[in-house]
Amino acid sequence: MSRDNFLFAIIGILLGFIIGFMLHGVMSQRDAERAAVSTTQRQQLPPDHPPVGTDGSGGDQQQSMQQVQETLQRARSNPKDFEAQIIAARLEYQIQQFDEAIKFLLTANQIRPDSYEVVAMLGEANMDAGHFDAAEKWYRAALVKKPDDVPVLDGLAAVLLSAGKTQAAEEIINRLAKADPTNQDLPQFRTKLAELKAK
Repeated sequence: MSRDNFLFAIIGILLGFIIGFMLHGVMSQRDAERAAVSTTQRQQLPPDHPPVGTDGSGGDQQQSMQQVQETLQRARSNPKDFEAQIIAARLEYQIQQFDEAIKFLLTANQIRPDSYEVVAMLGEANMDAGHFDAAEKWYRAALVKKPDDVPVLDGLAAVLLSAGKTQAAEEIINRLAKADPTNQDLPQFRTKLAELKAK
């Protein structure tokens, strides 16, 4: 084999390795992206949510909807099943059916009145539904159990500002600032409070 042919052979082998390595990298990256998307989708779903198909086919979607309906029906048929009420509430909340979520949460609250999670969720669901008086009631009940809970203080501050209750809002904003001085909502809460006071 001549020297030139030998060099061409070496270059060909090296190019083969490089191209193969690059293709492997691209394929690995695509697999990682798919896995990340799948993981993200799963993380956004509540616990015990029926599996959602990844290929977007109508059959999988129909099956998932059927499983959701079965989950909701199971909760309605078993009003003493705490976990079923929570799962159903999360499903309804996820699709922004806040009033339906509240019904399931109220049932869960009757089963376990001491559940902090349910009380806090009732505050959040009522806030998102625009029921500010009810949201304030549930958030305050949650704060009795955990006075420095940042998400609850944050939610209650938002509710009070939406309801125009400046004095109560200022008190909660101060508590929030003490519990979480770097809270990203504080600047907008203070701006809104100042606007309400100026009226």
